[in-house]
Amino acid sequence: MLSADLPFAGYAALFDRVDRAGDVLRAGAFGVVAPVPLLFAHRGDPVGVIETLAVEARGLRVAGRVTDAALAAAVRRGDLAGLSIGYRPLVARQGAWRELLRVRLVEVSLVPVPMQPLARIDRVD
Repeated sequence: MLSADLPFAGYAALFDRVDRAGDVLRAGAFGVVAPVPLLFAHRGDPVGVIETLAVEARGLRVAGRVTDAALAAAVRRGDLAGLSIGYRPLVARQGAWRELLRVRLVEVSLVPVPMQPLARIDRVD
C-alpha cells in the first residue's frame, strides 16, 4: 500500500457529553495518558501515529499523522473526519447513563461515524 504523511488534529473524546451508546466520559477519567496507536475503525495495524495527547478542559485532544495513503486522501477530502477512542473502563458508575470515571486509553481510531458525535478532526495540514 502506498504511504502518505498527513498531519491532523482534533478531539478524540469529549467530557460530560452522552455518546450514542449512553456513556459519559467524565473529566479526570484519563489520569496519565501514554502513547497509543492510530487505527482505522478500532482494528488492524496502525494507519499512522498519534504524536501528542493532551487532556484539556473540553476533552482529549490529539495530533498525529495519517500514513496510509487511501485514508489520508479520505481525511484530506473530509470524507473521514470522525475520531474515536478504544479504552478499558476501570471505574464506572451506572445511573441514567454509564459514567466513566476512570479509563485506560488503548488506542485512537479514525472512524466514519464517531460514537461521540463531536469527536472530530478539526485541523488538517
